[in-house]
Amino acid sequence: MTDTPTTTDVPGPPVVDRAAWRDAYAELLVQEKAHTHAGDALAAARRRMPMTELPDVAVEGDDGPTPLLDLFGDHDQLVLYKHMWHDGQPIEAQCEGCTLTVWDATHDTPYLESRGIAFAVLFEGAWAEARELRDFMGYTVPCYSVRGVDDPLLGTGFGEFLFLLRRDGRAYLTYAVTGRGTEAMMSSMQLIDRTVHGRGESWEDSPAGWPQDHGVCWWWRRDGRPAAQWTRPGATPVDPHAHHHHG
Repeated sequence: MTDTPTTTDVPGPPVVDRAAWRDAYAELLVQEKAHTHAGDALAAARRRMPMTELPDVAVEGDDGPTPLLDLFGDHDQLVLYKHMWHDGQPIEAQCEGCTLTVWDATHDTPYLESRGIAFAVLFEGAWAEARELRDFMGYTVPCYSVRGVDDPLLGTGFGEFLFLLRRDGRAYLTYAVTGRGTEAMMSSMQLIDRTVHGRGESWEDSPAGWPQDHGVCWWWRRDGRPAAQWTRPGATPVDPHAHHHHG
């Protein structure tokens, strides 16, 4: 890969002795603990949300049409990620944000399973195309297509997490999150946000001289591919101008 960010000759924080650093860290820690407690309060509010029933629609997978309730398996809770799709585009042209999100989430599934929570990916695209991306990325989590599903929650609004509960043979939606709200579930984002130079994006509030000459999510794609695709055997550079780029 090329275009790897570099910090050579890029400004950094002032250098202080260890005692001064500890004082600064203690001051920051007050804010971080307040942020953690605010997150706890939000989680408590989520647990008090009402829920709404979802229809037991059929999604398309390896075994053909599959009822939504089957995605729970032996569990009573289910997390779904809705992966957007660009019809007719090659694997490398598919959404880099969704690729990053699913790549992160698939590594969490053993811990979800141990808590009685199933996880599955719902692709916006037709199953024949979505399956190719699933196979290329080596996803072992259940993947399905919701192409043609006529439901305002399941059939539209991609780049979104849905949280479901099964009760008495019915599926209910308890919570949903999209947009920047999904960043909380992405470990790579959380780690990068804690580095001194952050994401290097122009919108960030950083000291003067910090590297911020990039737009949003610039590092999600490298050499024409979503960055996570470079973990896969056989991934090669592609011409980003050889196909229509969908952001």
